[in-house]
Amino acid sequence: MKITKVGVQNYRLLKDFSIDLEDDLSLVVGKNNCGKTSLLSVMDKFLNSSSPHPFSFNDFNLGFSSELKEIIENDISEDYEDKGIVLKLFIDYDKKDNLANISKLMMDLDPDNNKIVLLFEYILTIDDLKELKKDFIKFKEEKNKDLPFFLKNNYQKYFKLFRKTVDPADSEKFIDLEKEKITLKNVINYKFIKANRDVSNKDSDKSLSSLSSCIYEKIETNEEHQSKIDKFKDELHKTDDSLNEVYSDIFGDVIEKVRKFGGIKPDDTKISITSTLQHKDILKGNTTVLYNHGSHELPENYNGLGYMNLINMIFEIEIKVNEFKKEKEETPADINLLFIEEPEAHTHPQMQYIFIKNIKDLLKDGIDTAHKLQYIVSTHSSHIVSESDFDDIKYLKMVNGSIVARNLQSLENEYKTDGEKQNYKFLKQYLTLHRAELFFADKAIFIEGDTERILLPAMMKKVDQEDSDNPLLSQNISIVETGNYSHIFEKFIDFIGVKSLIITDIDSAKKVKKIDASGNEEKNTDGTNKMITQKCPVADSSEISTNASLDFFYGSNDLEVFKNKTIAEMTLKKDTSTKKWIKDEDGFLVCVYQNNEKNSKDTEYHARSFEDSFFHINRQFIIDNKGSFKSLKNIDDFDDDSKDSYYLAENCVGKKPPFAIEILLNSKTDEATGKDFSDWKIPDYIKQGLLWLKKD
Repeated sequence: MKITKVGVQNYRLLKDFSIDLEDDLSLVVGKNNCGKTSLLSVMDKFLNSSSPHPFSFNDFNLGFSSELKEIIENDISEDYEDKGIVLKLFIDYDKKDNLANISKLMMDLDPDNNKIVLLFEYILTIDDLKELKKDFIKFKEEKNKDLPFFLKNNYQKYFKLFRKTVDPADSEKFIDLEKEKITLKNVINYKFIKANRDVSNKDSDKSLSSLSSCIYEKIETNEEHQSKIDKFKDELHKTDDSLNEVYSDIFGDVIEKVRKFGGIKPDDTKISITSTLQHKDILKGNTTVLYNHGSHELPENYNGLGYMNLINMIFEIEIKVNEFKKEKEETPADINLLFIEEPEAHTHPQMQYIFIKNIKDLLKDGIDTAHKLQYIVSTHSSHIVSESDFDDIKYLKMVNGSIVARNLQSLENEYKTDGEKQNYKFLKQYLTLHRAELFFADKAIFIEGDTERILLPAMMKKVDQEDSDNPLLSQNISIVETGNYSHIFEKFIDFIGVKSLIITDIDSAKKVKKIDASGNEEKNTDGTNKMITQKCPVADSSEISTNASLDFFYGSNDLEVFKNKTIAEMTLKKDTSTKKWIKDEDGFLVCVYQNNEKNSKDTEYHARSFEDSFFHINRQFIIDNKGSFKSLKNIDDFDDDSKDSYYLAENCVGKKPPFAIEILLNSKTDEATGKDFSDWKIPDYIKQGLLWLKKD
């Protein structure tokens, strides 16, 4: 038996939200403030709270609050439906499960119907809405306060809590669990470990040691540990006997004085002091967790905070698992769900890798042979994601003001459906090894190679120095090196939906006759000339672009399609029906490439590559620092005006990474303005792309 899906409505960030759960681990990822904690909290309030009003006014989704205000201030619609915070749990079971606890939850006895839907509501019914409207009118006349004030202080009078099981095929058919006095205690047991764990490495801290007594309290009542517990108690009894002899010596004088003091009758004040060690209490404050350091054992607070947090996490998981097992003679619930929030807190990357690599093994045995454990781990750690099974990942993101959850499995299916299984395999390996942080980025830049990777931070700083609003370097931007294969990432870009900039080259080329080794023109069988594609400067009768990404995203390799275009004209979004990228000024992806640009001599030129473009506008910068550019060949060619920047890019660049580093090494700071990298310019196409990305 398992929960396959969770639905939430109108709770905090979760307006109309649903998430699929895996049989064991579901890894919930996403940026900060995307609803991970809200998911933990709403299940706790509905499943664990005994209060008829487990929600505060601030728990209502902001959109719902506005909707509620509009409903109250206007006439009630005839088709009004009860509204409020809602939790739905979709449960699957099979013939191997014990159905005793869920028999009263079943809506029919059809053997093909193996689903149960539990519905939890904190809602405003039509009758309560009418009462609310009437009360507010009177309140407004008497107090002269607005509706938000009235609701915040009086909502509990009108919102009611309901628990139901509903027909999966017809939500109008349901069983009211409260009226029928049906408990869910033995059906679902939900527990969680929050991110704000009480761990520190102060000298006085003994958080791990105190947890050892908590673990004992949980396993003491468990049948499988009975022999160990009995042995522990036997040892305590033996210790009691030994201590009784010691106590009689230590306290003998005092006991005798008390006896002699006397009472009304002889021996009225005769006492004894005996040892009564309590197996529960003895662990509290009397156990110490030590860790090995070479041949020495050191107290827990001497350990690093990362190790302490990891050990603390294991201790807390062990406590929760034993709580799931319940007391002696009690059977665990049919469904046991554990939510672990942000296990990466206070741990460095290595500890995060260790946690996620071992969590499945730690919990694989479940509660017992008949009861598995489902668990949700929420994280915004790229290190945890990179070590995870991608099939377990649930990606949370904001879409049109509402949080949605997406399964990475669906992305894999999309690649397979389009015959791109190998592309998905590459994507998966690449993200695992290099760029799992894309799942948590606000924006992304896809670049071709080392030159852009090395120079991009400096270029971003130059843009920020010119326009300090919403600085690029303060934003959560992931830079991804893709070579000439950014189009392979297109489904993933659409999946995560973050604003994305692709920096690439126009790669101009033309068709020329194919010449054989003897210098003769090669012919086709029909007598026409064989033609081949040859790269060339943009101005040299070029006809096409050989850039595969430009061809893919814009559906053309015709060079004229790409000349003299603005950013707005080249911005894209994906059409959901055709699955093609289409031009849209409000889109979230744009490709930038070389364009017409004037240099310091007012010469206009359209470059073919980054180096071509950089030399066109920064030729004097290279000349001024010739002695420092060891990576450039034929350095004196820069002084020859007859050799254009295309020639220099083709004939003077040795290794590109050293060239990029030398640009930074030779950069200067303007003493008057304090601006860094002031002696060279950013190619215009990159600058325009960064300015587009800079905006929210």
